[in-house]
Amino acid sequence: MRALLACVIVLVCGVASAWAQGDAAGVPWNQLSPGEQQLLQRFSENWDQLPPRKQQRLRNGAQQWGTMTPEERQEAKQRFKQWRTLPPEQQQQLRERYQQFQQLPPEQRESVRNARRWFRSLPPEQRKELREKFKNMTPEERHAYRRELRRQYGGNGSGQAPGGSSPQ
Repeated sequence: MRALLACVIVLVCGVASAWAQGDAAGVPWNQLSPGEQQLLQRFSENWDQLPPRKQQRLRNGAQQWGTMTPEERQEAKQRFKQWRTLPPEQQQQLRERYQQFQQLPPEQRESVRNARRWFRSLPPEQRKELREKFKNMTPEERHAYRRELRRQYGGNGSGQAPGGSSPQ
């Protein structure tokens, strides 16, 4: 669940920044690149009826998809498949957590990203062990554990240390 949240946050962060810069008037279909049109073909019939924000969001997603490696695309497909299987309550919870993430100061967002990179760099069995350990802690123990990880690995934002995020 936490790994999915982290993946969703990473994907949405890239899309959200471009989305925020979207044109309020929308994007005419003929202004999409051929690659974007191909990826968004299923929306072509009613493109003009879509709200401008949705058009921009879809366009940004198509642009991001175009820059992904085949491995990244496969990973994204898997994450989206997982997302669709989540109950609506969990999807809403993830949306809310993403909004909370977006409201963090830039330094804290970067710290969370560094923590995620650090966690993802661990071997799968160690990540599983940390998830279980974290899951069974009280909130106070979690806070102390995060502090210890920062002390142990350095909380300097170098990408090597956890920065206040829980294990995903």
